Amino acid sequence: MHSPEEIMEISTQMGYKKTKKTLQQKLILGFIGGAMISLGYLAYIRVISSIAHDWGSFASFIGALVFPVGLIVILLGGGELVTGNMMAFSAAWFSKKISFIDLIKNLTIITLANFAGALFVSYFLSHLAGLTSAGVYLEETLLIAQTKISAPPAAAFFSGIGCNWFVGLAVWLCYGAKSDAGKILAIWFPVMTFVAIGFQHSVANMFVISAAIFEGGATWSGFISNFIPVYLGNIVGGAVFVSLLYFYGLGKNKPSE
Repeated sequence: MHSPEEIMEISTQMGYKKTKKTLQQKLILGFIGGAMISLGYLAYIRVISSIAHDWGSFASFIGALVFPVGLIVILLGGGELVTGNMMAFSAAWFSKKISFIDLIKNLTIITLANFAGALFVSYFLSHLAGLTSAGVYLEETLLIAQTKISAPPAAAFFSGIGCNWFVGLAVWLCYGAKSDAGKILAIWFPVMTFVAIGFQHSVANMFVISAAIFEGGATWSGFISNFIPVYLGNIVGGAVFVSLLYFYGLGKNKPSE
């Protein structure tokens, strides 16, 4: 592993480099990122649906073991995920490598591209493929989506913080690992933990709530009411609880105004 100080520098440089990609690169890699997280969530649903009622929280743990494959593919194979970028872009901004406008513009582009990838998976690979349309798979998809939508805004916000504290740490530790095996382990355990706990991830929610919408079990107004507080919580989790705390904790300069 690199030292924490080295990881801070790597994260800063990664955030800077990400903002310098072309619009076409950002859109394509963002689409991949949204699709991979969605496929990880689809795997979660397919794994736990037949055992969820009998096995309780242990079923969620089993599902959490397969969910991290999405972020592993993104970070090792190439992809852009807005929740991970909330940490990296913020590190670059705190270090004055990018402007606040650069941060907002790039988060917006990657968010839209992630949404496109999530919709592709939820409609074509889940709904039309019949993987969330019947039986226990439909039941579990609707239950998960309704649980997320029904959460009060404050609960969704703080759940978003908890989620992206772990996701930001997964990306942070991945940047610090020097081997592919180390990177996989660094990603696996923090992501597995946030999923097992039940924290809310805005891009994963893009998939599961839209999947429920395509199955007639949710609405777009419910989607929006969930997305806003979870997304804001994800920003705080990645930018404040990872980038900012390490920025100050490791003795860096004051963040830009």
